[in-house]
Amino acid sequence: MKFEIYKDKAGEFRFRIRATNGNVLASSEGYSAKASAQNAIDRIKSDAAGADVDDQT
Repeated sequence: MKFEIYKDKAGEFRFRIRATNGNVLASSEGYSAKASAQNAIDRIKSDAAGADVDDQT
């Protein structure tokens, strides 16, 4: 998996999580600063391992 940071058509920074097969697993909201997008990625990387699964089925 990898995170990709890109600029959208509106000029905002976004990121997506892409699987090794190329599929997009998740996309972010838009951020006005690239550093904000990077901070969100860093938070996900540090918090995801301990995240609970909330099965609402």
